[in-house]
Amino acid sequence: MKFTIAKDLILESLSNVIRAISTKNVIPILNGIKFELKNEGLYLTASDTELTIKVFIESKKIKQIVQTGGIIIQSKYILDIVRKMPGEDINFEVIDGVKIKIYAEDNQYNLNCLDINDYPDVKLEFNKDPLIINSETLKTIINQTVFAISTQELRPILTGVKFHFKEDTLEVVATDSYRLAKKNLKLNQQIESEVELVIPGKNIIELEHILTEEKDVELHIFSNKVLFIYQNIHFQTNLLSGTYPNTSNLIPEEFAYIIKVNKKEYNDAIDRAALLTQGKDKNIVKMLIDNDKMIINSFASEIGKVESKVAIETNNKEKLDISFSSKYMLEALKTLKEDEIILLLNSDIKPLIIKSLTDESLIQLILPIKTY
Repeated sequence: MKFTIAKDLILESLSNVIRAISTKNVIPILNGIKFELKNEGLYLTASDTELTIKVFIESKKIKQIVQTGGIIIQSKYILDIVRKMPGEDINFEVIDGVKIKIYAEDNQYNLNCLDINDYPDVKLEFNKDPLIINSETLKTIINQTVFAISTQELRPILTGVKFHFKEDTLEVVATDSYRLAKKNLKLNQQIESEVELVIPGKNIIELEHILTEEKDVELHIFSNKVLFIYQNIHFQTNLLSGTYPNTSNLIPEEFAYIIKVNKKEYNDAIDRAALLTQGKDKNIVKMLIDNDKMIINSFASEIGKVESKVAIETNNKEKLDISFSSKYMLEALKTLKEDEIILLLNSDIKPLIIKSLTDESLIQLILPIKTY
């Protein structure tokens, strides 16, 4: 294998494919990236068996192809090597079938490599009629939900994001059992049969990083995996097994308190109160609703207390005192783009709902915390 390629092109491709390399790989060869140069172009593949990413660079984008072939290059240094190479073009040349020479101008690296024939056969599967979602839409959906997944392995299913396709709608849900993020989307196509899949959160985060331009994304869904095709990138992830909890009954249909508040003012008040909760387990702040005023406060016995007042509009004049995690609230507020938001409550022990005034498709839910 011997070829010359633009530095920026190979760097971008390697940056995408290397996202599939896991630090927990127990199979040494899976710490490498498969380079496979054919007449039609260069294939780069990385996998940890649960996530596989394959990038294709067509031959017309490669400066020069001298000899086709393939090899496994260890991933540990390759990105930094390419990034620090001088000049605009980089040369790759396999030496004696087990080494790679990477050189440009007056610089070169010689790396020990692994035999391409020892790399596991990772198959990418395709459907005849894949689902199509705009990449910007998918990116937004991920950002509005994935933060609410669980980081605890006690309930593995909650470390994933649920995608539920039914007729012409998609419902995306993430929860760690203390908060919930839910997004609904109207699709441009009809789904023949109802489909529910739970994608590992850590993998869907990597997909979000790859979606840099507004293009269509194809979803090829199977019983135990899903393949996303975006431009020249194939991104295949295993699905989490198990039954995702039913979250449909967590969101009340009626509310005693409907509170309209300026998002920036509310966010800033929570942010200020959160300063004194740093380092504590649950970052608890208190919110007092009193007629047309809201008081946000927090207290730390070793530091002191902070209090902020925020103007609101509410349908209920009765006082309500509720406590919650400032971290959870600030993360939920980041997903809302409008200037005005609505807080929906029933009591100090029932879920707190955060919604936009105009966008009914996104719901954020936070459970209160008892402080007595």
